[in-house]
Amino acid sequence: MIKLYYSPGTACLAPHFLLEEFKLPYELVLVDTSRQEHQREAYLKLNPLGKIPLLTDLTEEEFSLTESAAICLHLQDRFAASHAPAFHLEIGSAQRAQLYKWMLYLSNTLQAELISYFYPERLLAEAELAQKVKESAENRVATMLSYIEQHFAQTKGPYLLGDTVSIADFYLFMLGRWTRGMQKPARAYPHLGVFMQRMFERPSIVTSFSQEGLQAPYF
Repeated sequence: MIKLYYSPGTACLAPHFLLEEFKLPYELVLVDTSRQEHQREAYLKLNPLGKIPLLTDLTEEEFSLTESAAICLHLQDRFAASHAPAFHLEIGSAQRAQLYKWMLYLSNTLQAELISYFYPERLLAEAELAQKVKESAENRVATMLSYIEQHFAQTKGPYLLGDTVSIADFYLFMLGRWTRGMQKPARAYPHLGVFMQRMFERPSIVTSFSQEGLQAPYF
């Protein structure tokens, strides 16, 4: 049985979307961060870093994996061919190379900047300086969203890889959702906004939001 340890609305969302999209049997395990459950002994035995999400899979042998992007790639590699053929990309193909590019850009660049936006005190503890870090991070996020907007404008495709949806689209939707409180969120960009609405209409995303108890504004 696959288990996804989650905290609502966090980086667990992209793996959660894919578990639903691939129609896999799985169990959601809530880790209440407001009660510091992610720092308690029981959870730290599973994930010494105390981070979320964590995926465990006892289908064939005991297996656990952290890092949202890694979990998404693993789910694709293990289950796409059998459960969601549209998501299966041949190793060495141009499309798979583009998928790697987008997954690394989203996780290493955009997501990292969003973390600075939400947790500026991790970089500078003094309140006034932390606020400047937050403002600077938002400006850099805007530049990154503009880059993605330009990509959609140039390719004129509905998804990052063109006409075919991929795991990167679910990852982008998750990160785009995190910008909903910014001065110019993902939904405010002409092409990116259409993408966000298109993804939001997928049953897998609607179900995941409901299961995690997330409410409007959804993105």
